[in-house]
Amino acid sequence: MMLGTRDNLRGKIVQVYRLAIALGFALSGFVAALGLATPGARAGEDDPSYLVGGIGAYDLVQDDNQAIDFRLEYRHGKGLWIIKPWIGVEGTSDGAVYGVGGLLADINLGRRIVLTPSFGVGAYTEGDGKDLGHTVEFRSQLELAYRFDNRSRIGVAFSHISNASIGEENPGTEVLNVYYAYPLDALFGR
Repeated sequence: MMLGTRDNLRGKIVQVYRLAIALGFALSGFVAALGLATPGARAGEDDPSYLVGGIGAYDLVQDDNQAIDFRLEYRHGKGLWIIKPWIGVEGTSDGAVYGVGGLLADINLGRRIVLTPSFGVGAYTEGDGKDLGHTVEFRSQLELAYRFDNRSRIGVAFSHISNASIGEENPGTEVLNVYYAYPLDALFGR
């Protein structure tokens, strides 16, 4: 059986990725709705705000314009139930810049493991990097992290950035990042 052209293979990989992200969000919601997350570890009054840094591989799947991805985010500790706001800036080694903000859900699977699906929208400029087809871009992400005793976290995240076909072209891109989240209450001695 012939796999087809490289573009067809990329299309299939992107479809599988999108399905995996959708299933991740569905699983996250299911776990939260059923209360399978441990009661003491759910998002609550004691959740800190985080300053989050990340580094990773940009355009990992399509491989049109690979670059190093850098991220800095602020994740607010308070929200509605498990939904919290976040805001950040992302840049690549090719000069692309993306200012983005959105919503996330920290779902604690036990004392140490945190699953964080998130969604955001922002403004993108390509610099010398990949043209994503529009200034307005959307980011969906699934992150899995390990929480330390001081509540800092280290994790890995897979995200998709695209313009959701609001532009004539919608090449999108996938990014694999390693994150470190530092609790801001530790920074300010609380």
